[in-house]
Parts: sequence; C-alpha cells; structure tokens
Amino acid sequence: MGKGPNTRLADLFELTGWSKGELARLVNRRGAAIGQQQLSTDTSRVRRWIERGEVPRDPVPMLLAAVFTERLGRVVSIEDLGLARRQRTTATPAPGGATPEPDRTAEILTEYTGMDLMLNRRGHIEAGPELPGTGVIPDSLYSWLSGASVAWVAARPGPRQLITPTATRLIADVYEPGPAGPEEVAALEHSYEVFRAWDAARGGGLQRKAVIGQLNEVGGLLTHHHPPELARRLWLVAANFAVLAGWMSHDVGLERTAQRYFVIAAQAAKEAGDRPRAAEAISRTARQLLHHGRGAEALELMRLARTAGDGMAPRTRAMLNTVEAWAQATLGNREEVARLLGEAEEYFVLDSDEPQPVWMQSFNESELHGMEFLVHRTLAEHDPRAVRPALTHAAAAMGLRATEGQERSTLLDLVTLASVQWLAGEPDAARETATTALAKIGDTSSRRTWDRLRQMYRLSERYAGERPVAELRAQIRAAVPPSRRPAE
Repeated sequence: MGKGPNTRLADLFELTGWSKGELARLVNRRGAAIGQQQLSTDTSRVRRWIERGEVPRDPVPMLLAAVFTERLGRVVSIEDLGLARRQRTTATPAPGGATPEPDRTAEILTEYTGMDLMLNRRGHIEAGPELPGTGVIPDSLYSWLSGASVAWVAARPGPRQLITPTATRLIADVYEPGPAGPEEVAALEHSYEVFRAWDAARGGGLQRKAVIGQLNEVGGLLTHHHPPELARRLWLVAANFAVLAGWMSHDVGLERTAQRYFVIAAQAAKEAGDRPRAAEAISRTARQLLHHGRGAEALELMRLARTAGDGMAPRTRAMLNTVEAWAQATLGNREEVARLLGEAEEYFVLDSDEPQPVWMQSFNESELHGMEFLVHRTLAEHDPRAVRPALTHAAAAMGLRATEGQERSTLLDLVTLASVQWLAGEPDAARETATTALAKIGDTSSRRTWDRLRQMYRLSERYAGERPVAELRAQIRAAVPPSRRPAE
C-alpha cells in the first residue's frame, strides 16, 4: 500500500525530462535484457510509484536506479529514489553503545560503489540540485552518537547486481568474495595507507575509481560472517576507504557523491563501534560545506561530531576543533576562533608522542598549522587583525610541508597565501605567490585548487586596474576550466 507521494522519485524524475511512458519502457527494456521478460511496467504504475509512494517488487528498484544513474550522470541509489524497504524500530544497543545494522549498511555500500563504478566520470561535474546540508545525516547516526537506541532494520541483502553503463545487460554476481582472513584484512589495511599517501601527494582524480573498487570488494566481504574482532577491523577498513573515496570525489568536484561516501563512512564506523572515527567522517562533510561557504550548517555538523567525545584522543579533539574554528571564522566570530584554536594547540601537544589511528596520522604538525592558516585567512575577510596570524601559520605549514611530499596541500597553501596578501594590501607579493601557484597547478588533479583560485581572483579585483594584476587575472581565467572559470 502507498504511503503518499514519493517526493524523492518525483524530484529526480523531473530532472530527467522523461515522460512516465518513457520511464516505463526503459524499465521493461532493461528487464528483458536480464531475462525478466514478464515485466509489464506501464504509465499507470509509474504514476502510482510517484504519486502514491508504491514500492515496486524486485528487480524493478535496481533497474530504476540504473536508468536514473545513466541519465543523470551521477550515482543514484535505490535509497535516493525513495524505494528502499525499511522500517523504524527500537533496539537494544550492543556492547559499546552501537546498535548493529550491518546488513543494511553493507547493502548501501555495495550498491552505491557498484553504481559509481559504472560511470565514466572523467572531467564530469555534477549538475542538479544544491548539495544537501545537515539533513544528509540519518537519524540513526544522530541517535547513536547521542546514546539513544534507535536503529533502521532491514532484511539481509540479496545477491549484488551491477548494470552496465551501455544499458545492454545486467551483470549478476560475476565475482562474489568469500569471508576474509586476517592476512587479507591486513592487506586491505595496508592498501588504504598506500592510496591515502597518493591522494595527499597528487589529488584524488587519478586513483578515485581504484579506491571505490577496493571499497566495493570490502562491501562484498562484509556480507559474510566473520569473528567479532575481524568484522570490526573490516568495518573500519570500509570507513577508511569510504572517507578516502569521499575526499577524492570532493577533490574532483563530485560533491553529492562525496557527501554520500562520508555518510557511508560514518555508518561503517558505527558498525565498528568507533565513535571518534564516525566523528571524523562527519567533520569531512562539514569541511565540504565550508568549502562552499556554508558555515552555519557546517557548525551544526561539528556540534554533532562533538557528541562523540567519550574516549576521543586529544589529537582527534584538536582536529575537530580546527574544523569548528573554520566554521566560526566564516561567521566572523573572532573570540570563538581564538578559543577553539587555543584548545586545539593544547590538545595536540597532549599526545604528540602517542601512536595515532591510521586515519589520524595525516593530522600532523604541518596540518595543524595549515588549518590554523586557513581559519585565519577566512576570518581576515571579517577582521583584518587575522592577517598577521594567518601569515605566521602559513610560514610554519609551508616550511614543514616542503619536506613531506604533499604537493596538493602546498599548492592550496600558495593560493591561500596569495589571498591573504591581497587582503593585507600587498599586491606585488600576492601576484608573485599567485604566479608560483599557477606554475604548479598542473601537478595535481584537484579541482579544489581551481575553486580556491576563483576565491583568490575575487580578492584581486580592487587592483585590477594595475597592468601586472590585470595580466595575472587573465592568466588565472585561462588556467581554470570553463565550468569553474571566474567572471571577468
């Protein structure tokens, strides 16, 4: 029985430009290609899905996800279409406060990565609705982080299915991995570190699909039973790879895809009972919103991340503080910025010699200074007094990164430094720094650098009447791809 209009399906259907009859024919054609000739979808059924919220029987939801994915050029899952069968119930928390929902999480993980792998996304920028904000975090994560006992319960997923992007046939269970042993899990843990190092050096574009492929395989492993400790390690591997897939997607401009991976990562951390890992994943979503200037929403997410404080190591607290300070800086809250960064420095020193989880090892001294630099650069647009500490932290961060092989971070630092120099009224220094950044921009595959260039370009406007600055602005416009190019 229906439950009212399916607004998710209706919104995506409107984006496609199809008629209801066209969608029905596409579903039937896909079904016939996989041997489901009995499907007889028609206009009236499509209308009931949209207007009454009826959920069709399998395999129609997967077929719908495939045709929408191909049409819109981005991953569209069954859940995105509002067709996931689930119900809300209460449950008794497992030891450590986690309410298990592994089957549903593994299903989302394998479905989403499988759809993502189908797409040839090189050079593609997502179009469509604006990036969702705080509402992207499901109620189950809010409840778990706050200690409540509410969970989503779903049936164990059936066989995984992938549909080819050419719409010719469905590939079902080409390779279904069995349970993993300790050696395989250790190899996956090591491969995450290799991919993380590559991303830090060169940006996410070149290795994104390889990371998603690894994550898809981990999802397959998680559909099998494992001893508790091995299962916990596998869920943490899934969380780590999902964060990395999200960050790489964000780095190349696939913003809604990135946001979904961050949420999947937090859910995987939930299955491992690791609240700090979930908090770090949520902080990535906040950083993504901050990249787009949405400070108030990012601040709300960081307050959620803070609720995972029990048992959190000091360095993790330091990292979360820097992200929250960035959110406060976008709002011009100088006192809060000072408090949060002061606490971050104190937290960082507390366990500077302690071993860190693999996902926190990248938050080292150079990253601390780099975040403080970015926070003060953001605040400087509201308060000129922030210019001096921004320059101080820039020098510290760039000095440390020069020996760490972090080309992308170094490039972002250069662009940010030029922005501070424009704000400080130092056009000659800003022009020199920006010229250095332009010479290096081809060394990474990060589109975030283009976004930062656009922001820096905006700050140079008051000097646009000077010939050297006008020439620099022309070089920036030429360097940035048309889809990201600043207006003259």
